[in-house]
Amino acid sequence: MSVIDNQRLKQISFLLLIILLAALLFSELYTFFPGFLGAITLYIIARKYMFRLVEERNWNKSLAAATLMLLSFIIILLPFGLMINMLTDKIVYAISHSSEMMNSIRAANYRIYTSTKIDLLSQVRLQKLQEYLTTVLPALLGATFNTLTTIAILYFILYFMLVNGRELEARLYEYIPLKDENVLRLGNEFRKLVIANAVGIPLIAVIQGIVSLIGYFIFSVPQPFFWFAVTCFTAMLPVVGAAAVYVPMGVYLIAAGNTWQGIGILIYGFAIVGTSDNISRFMLAQKIGDVHPLITVFGVLIGVNLFGFIGLIFGPLLISMFILLLEIYANEYLTKKREVLVKR
Repeated sequence: MSVIDNQRLKQISFLLLIILLAALLFSELYTFFPGFLGAITLYIIARKYMFRLVEERNWNKSLAAATLMLLSFIIILLPFGLMINMLTDKIVYAISHSSEMMNSIRAANYRIYTSTKIDLLSQVRLQKLQEYLTTVLPALLGATFNTLTTIAILYFILYFMLVNGRELEARLYEYIPLKDENVLRLGNEFRKLVIANAVGIPLIAVIQGIVSLIGYFIFSVPQPFFWFAVTCFTAMLPVVGAAAVYVPMGVYLIAAGNTWQGIGILIYGFAIVGTSDNISRFMLAQKIGDVHPLITVFGVLIGVNLFGFIGLIFGPLLISMFILLLEIYANEYLTKKREVLVKR
């Protein structure tokens, strides 16, 4: 009995040492965590193509990995980077001309008040808005530069994951302390979660952005491509979505005297953009899975605070992973307990 106790004590001590070292490493490498998540996401998306190129077409591993990384950069990250760059230019301009921007907001608020008798922004709100902009805009600019670092780390990790994919998965399969059926379920469900969150959410946002861009051209909105980029980002936000762009835009155009243009934007936004959101969600939910709205809401709130822009994607993914792990744990360890209770 004492031998068993000593062995168990050694096991617990060793596990505590591993946990302490893991916590220390995580705290020091936390800034690279979004890059690690991004590498896992792209690996799951690209793994079957990697295995097909290497095992069926006999490509060199390094060449196959480099090809897939280049394609992912061109198809996914380059458009995303161009939109961020477009927003960055506007953020830099807003920081250097913050007083002029506040004067324009005051003038627009006054025009809206004289036209509709609705005071959207009181002096107190305007003061809070100015304080908010002076703190948030530089933070957004810093988040943009952090995104560039994240992308570099992402591809550095992704290369080794793709080249050593089979070995990596075999090691994970060996070390995960679950039954074989739950390990397989974890892998399948995790792949579905990644596709639904990392592909589904941005794809719906881009669809809404394209539909909105058509409306911006129809109603001659100034700088339509800039507003397209803004719409793509706001479309990933829960509840408000793309309405965070076209509603204020329509109200401003009406207040500025462009009544029919503003009304057209509002009608187009609610009727066309809103409908495209519902249709795209319904179609994609059948193809790649759907994400519960509550997961999206809390995931975005948590993700943006943790990771900045990129948290719009990884926040919901983390919550979905947490729920999946709870389900796997219940299936692994609570099933026997329930069976014992039933027998009693």
